[in-house]
Amino acid sequence: MKTNLTSQEILDKEFKTTIRGYNQDEVDEFLDLVIQDYEAFQKEIESLKEENRRLKTTSKPNGSTTATNQTRQRGQINYDVLQRLSNLEKAVFGKKYTE
Repeated sequence: MKTNLTSQEILDKEFKTTIRGYNQDEVDEFLDLVIQDYEAFQKEIESLKEENRRLKTTSKPNGSTTATNQTRQRGQINYDVLQRLSNLEKAVFGKKYTE
């Protein structure tokens, strides 16, 4: 049996009737509910697929940009530390050299 049904295939499905069969109207009402749920789930799946594609395409450039920004921030922090160390050395060793 096919597992990927469309809502139209569910709607068009014909069942054999027998003398002691199910109430046709109840079956039709239930199938209408199944179709509504099926269509809602299909829309949700498509929406999630689209969001997934969008996130994949936007995260790649942002990911590399974020890494670049982090590298720049680390470089700036390193520069600041070296600048402070240089100023400290000048303050400490500058006094020794003048004495």
